[in-house]
Amino acid sequence: MSEKAPYKSNYDRCPLTYTLNLIGGKWRLPIIWAIHKNKTMRYNELKRDIQGITNMMLTQSLKELEAYGIVKREQFLEIPPRVEYSLTDNGEELITALKALAHWGKKMKK
Repeated sequence: MSEKAPYKSNYDRCPLTYTLNLIGGKWRLPIIWAIHKNKTMRYNELKRDIQGITNMMLTQSLKELEAYGIVKREQFLEIPPRVEYSLTDNGEELITALKALAHWGKKMKK
């Protein structure tokens, strides 16, 4: 079940601001993008792929993205235990918007 991010003011009731609050921050976009390009990743693969992220920040960011319904966590009951992260359908829909933003940024940077 996904948890909605709390609105903090009338300004935050804007859908775009709401979305940017969900994906904003230093680590959420790199996590989303790494999972997107690899389809499914384990924790240590994410840790290696995202340079500079601490265990605490990776864990916290993954929990938040899971609560927002962007990332899916799947635990396999094996010995040793295995956990894999992938994007939900909502997370995959977000990729289209992120690519459009990246295209806009590239155009503006020229």
